[in-house]
Amino acid sequence: MIKKLLLFIFSITLMSCGSSKKITTSQNSINANRTIASRSTTEYSTEVSIADKIVWTAVTYKGIPYKYGGTNRSGMDCSGLIYTSFKKRDVNIPRTSRLMYNDGFPIKLKEVKRGDLLFFRTSKSRNKVNHVGLVTSVDGNDIKFIHSTSSRGVIVTSLNETYWNRAFIKAKRVL
Repeated sequence: MIKKLLLFIFSITLMSCGSSKKITTSQNSINANRTIASRSTTEYSTEVSIADKIVWTAVTYKGIPYKYGGTNRSGMDCSGLIYTSFKKRDVNIPRTSRLMYNDGFPIKLKEVKRGDLLFFRTSKSRNKVNHVGLVTSVDGNDIKFIHSTSSRGVIVTSLNETYWNRAFIKAKRVL
């Protein structure tokens, strides 16, 4: 009897949570800001940006090992992670970090927001972009980005880390 009562209360709780929020998404929206519009005191609508969706997709690959040229769960390189995350959300971008660097428009680091791309030069022998990451969050001066490293696979890192701060070249907005 107690189990039935708890199940009933749990069901009511789930139904009330489901009816209090209505999430609407727009595939064609390329609004990088999350917008919350109040409809009444009991219902509101949240428009989820394409940037949020791309970041959420990228984060699902966290922990995947590095594989040069990889674009799936068996292994990914840095541009493969970005390319696949955008592609899963029906946004086409080039496959390599160098070609991605040619897209979009440059932005100042203080203007970076979720969904922007960060480009790096990690090889001292070549003076070209060879690494890319996707901004996952910005908290004041702390910019976190997801990328695939040859040593640790897909991880989230802070741009404040000395290695990545020194290797940083430019931020670009492609959405």
